[in-house]
Amino acid sequence: MSRFFPSERRDRWVALVAASAVVLGAAASPLAFADDLKDKQRKIDRQVEAAHDDLNESSAALRKATIRLRNAKAELAAARGTLASTRQRLAAAKARDVEMQAKLVEAEEKLDLARAELQQGREDVRRQRAAVDKMFATQYEQFDPRLEGFAALLKAEDLADVGIVQEATRSALIEQDGVLSEFRETAEMLAIRKDEVTTMRDAVETQRQAAAANLVRVTKLEKRALAQTRTVTLMVSKRRAAAGDAQTLRQRDRKALVALEADQARIAKILRNRAAKHKGTPSNTGGYLNYPVNGYVTSPYGYRIHPIYGYRSLHNGVDFGAGCGTPMYAAADGTVLSRYYQDAWGNRLVIDNGGARGVGLATIYNHASKYVVSPGQRVKRGQLVGYVGTTGWSTGCHLHFIVMANGTAVDPMKWF
Repeated sequence: MSRFFPSERRDRWVALVAASAVVLGAAASPLAFADDLKDKQRKIDRQVEAAHDDLNESSAALRKATIRLRNAKAELAAARGTLASTRQRLAAAKARDVEMQAKLVEAEEKLDLARAELQQGREDVRRQRAAVDKMFATQYEQFDPRLEGFAALLKAEDLADVGIVQEATRSALIEQDGVLSEFRETAEMLAIRKDEVTTMRDAVETQRQAAAANLVRVTKLEKRALAQTRTVTLMVSKRRAAAGDAQTLRQRDRKALVALEADQARIAKILRNRAAKHKGTPSNTGGYLNYPVNGYVTSPYGYRIHPIYGYRSLHNGVDFGAGCGTPMYAAADGTVLSRYYQDAWGNRLVIDNGGARGVGLATIYNHASKYVVSPGQRVKRGQLVGYVGTTGWSTGCHLHFIVMANGTAVDPMKWF
């Protein structure tokens, strides 16, 4: 147990340590999504580990429930982020599909028009060929050498052939007769229309392929969004269940905290009464106490926000990190006032150190695996009193060391 909680508490659930953000951006594959959730869970676990000492003031069951709730919230946030990304991509793909369908319809209409114009051009060529044939038959009766080039034109399978048209152009008849000039122009236009039809046919095919590919993307995204929606639904249920468990355990812990505060008030009253004859204002307190254990400070004295309950609370001592079984020593001469087990504090030892620097001083050791001194026993500075443990509300082996001056918790570091 690491903190003393004020009696004025707010009965509200506050935000717990949150995972980083939500996964926005491109939707990931199921495997990548799972890996992302694992990464977020590992990050949360590291955050909880970093809050090791801050979580000492809650029961193990509530700590586990809190971690499950944090994980559930992080997983839900990730799932919602992925779903949002997929829905954005799906909306864009559907909009693109509408756009591509419109372009395809436009391209097909242009192709139909070009084909109609091509057919009309062919009919014009057939009609003009008949007129030229008639004219040619009339003039052929009076043989003219200039008609030899034109005869080749009439025998050609493809009247749009540029070479034949050029050959026909060299014929004096084509240059002199309006009918032949019109025939030449019609043949040239027919060639152009054939090219247009080919180009438009290719464009339509490209549009169809692109629309088909986009439709495949739309179908895949719809399936992915459906699966991710189901995942979000499951995550919501998981988070709701985790929140319910955490709330139940939180209420149970709060009852234990009431007992804890009552115990703290009882000890404080005893110490105030015993310190009455020493009551004063301490001065030059530094250097009076020895360090109670060979360890390092993991959590200092002071007010902070409770990591689970969310309200401001006093961490009324100093936590020393040390392995379980590490010896603990009396910080000063004194008399063992009490040794007992409390659900939150675990194994607890209270030593009345008598008058010191103008005040009644007491030191308290918490979470020990065991103590080797008994109530009423006199102890000397540096004497072995017990061993570090992790009993009560504790996340790991450590000593929560409290210094009481006239029955009030003070910063132990100012007394070393």
